[in-house]
Amino acid sequence: MKKIRNKSQEYYKNIEYKFGAHNYKSLPVVLEKGLGVFMWDIKGVKYYDFLSSYSAVNQGHCHPKIIKSLTDQASILTLTSRAFYNNVLGEFESYITELFKYDKVLPMNTGVEAGETAIKLARKWGYLKKGIKHNDARIIFASGNFWGRTLAAISSSDDPLAYNDFGPFMPGYDIVPFNDLNALEDKLKNNSVAAFMLEPIQGEAGVIVPDDGYLSKVRFLCSKYNVLFIADEIQTGIGRTGKMLATNYEDARPDILVLGKALSGGVLPVSAVLADDDVMLCIKPGEHGSTFGGNPLAARVAKTALEVVVEEKLYDNAYCLGEVFRDGLRSFINKCNIVKTIRGKGLLNAIEINSNNDSSKAWDICLRLMDNGLLAKPTHGNIIRFSPPLIINLKQINECLIIIKKTLQEFDS
Repeated sequence: MKKIRNKSQEYYKNIEYKFGAHNYKSLPVVLEKGLGVFMWDIKGVKYYDFLSSYSAVNQGHCHPKIIKSLTDQASILTLTSRAFYNNVLGEFESYITELFKYDKVLPMNTGVEAGETAIKLARKWGYLKKGIKHNDARIIFASGNFWGRTLAAISSSDDPLAYNDFGPFMPGYDIVPFNDLNALEDKLKNNSVAAFMLEPIQGEAGVIVPDDGYLSKVRFLCSKYNVLFIADEIQTGIGRTGKMLATNYEDARPDILVLGKALSGGVLPVSAVLADDDVMLCIKPGEHGSTFGGNPLAARVAKTALEVVVEEKLYDNAYCLGEVFRDGLRSFINKCNIVKTIRGKGLLNAIEINSNNDSSKAWDICLRLMDNGLLAKPTHGNIIRFSPPLIINLKQINECLIIIKKTLQEFDS
């Protein structure tokens, strides 16, 4: 029997507008169900998900193994705080540290919390181990970075939309151009620098991929000047780029690894910071923590989410189908004027629309993609990011290529 739907999409959009803060510009679709690579709106219309909640649902919507872990643990014990031990956290910590080859992990909740944790760790290490003068520690970031909306995060941003009218900002930050090793080395020579924090591929900036060899040279320079290399793999990690980590493409093991998003399979907020003892043990009891960080529900879900990626080899699928996707669009782009370029690795990809940043063309294309059964979202005005769940198969990728090409043709001139 067909489900009777008494409330319209306009009803749900209007109550959000009336009672919620106006801090997002959402596509005009109201979703009520997700499974695998698909989502459905309240009218029952099915869509391919090509955003994956900004790479938080790498394992697909409502993966049955992850949902079972969630419901099983939720019926037993959800939260103890870190005032006590629980019988789940240690097993998660053992699994994730062995998987990524680090001595220790510090679990948090959101990605931005993990980013701030990494910075606190680096500053602490700088004072205790490197001998930086008290309160003089500096952290370097790459231009175009994005790692959250807290004051600490926007203090590192060079995007006026992120920082306008939110000052004063966090001191001790420097910004160098992304993919510029000479500029980085100039800053690293300052003995007060504790760390360089970097997204291996910049997601929010428009899937900006650095030159081959950049990451390994960053690793070399950080070692040369005794500076910690922090890799923000919240969006690029856990299989998204065709490797378990984007830094795995080169000899570029970070001193501090920051994970989030897909660490829970999109089920609840879970993040983690990994480091070896020399760095992690700089923080002592009482100096940092979180009421919900490391809770048994999150720990059970996160361990299962990682197991799914490993058991199903989702990184291999992302690598292979990413090649198919980019090849399929490149052959089309060469014959049209609407798209300047496609870039990405694995299933983290973006196209740059042939328009200026202030144009509505990318937004209009996404609206038309929605009409044609595929959900994607612009970033930075004229860039559209394409990042489906990593469980997508070849048949589905080809179907999505047809939808995307058909839609782009409607805007080509």
